[in-house]
Amino acid sequence: MALVSADSRIAELLTELHQLIKQTQEERSRSEHNLVNIQKTHERMQTENKISPYYRTKLRGLYTTAKTDAEAECNILRKALDKIAEIKSLLEERRIAAKIAGLYNDSEPPRKTMRRGVLMTLLQQSAMTLPLWIGKPGDKGLCGQTWRQGGC
Repeated sequence: MALVSADSRIAELLTELHQLIKQTQEERSRSEHNLVNIQKTHERMQTENKISPYYRTKLRGLYTTAKTDAEAECNILRKALDKIAEIKSLLEERRIAAKIAGLYNDSEPPRKTMRRGVLMTLLQQSAMTLPLWIGKPGDKGLCGQTWRQGGC
């Protein structure tokens, strides 16, 4: 029964993920016009060989809008990553539940000595289930993530 509810929950999450991907694409196409305007303004400035106050204020507004658009797209992508992490955890829980229930059997019992390739495969499989941490702008970061003087 738990496997059926997990399957339906995964299907719901996949539908939500699909909607988030569509939203990301819509946001990207919406912000593309602003990026084209930034590029055109830069080209006009280069032909005139000077930076007038008009272009300065116009670019400042365009860059502010582009930053807002990028933050909105980033928020949607963070939501999508959260859905992916939730799907991965449900799949892992389902695999463990099936293994406990006896539906999923390993072909052989674990050996005392394992070859390097097998160990790398096991490491890769366990790494796939780890959550992905992506910090927001201005976050301090994890210890060892950023290089700076004075340690963490």
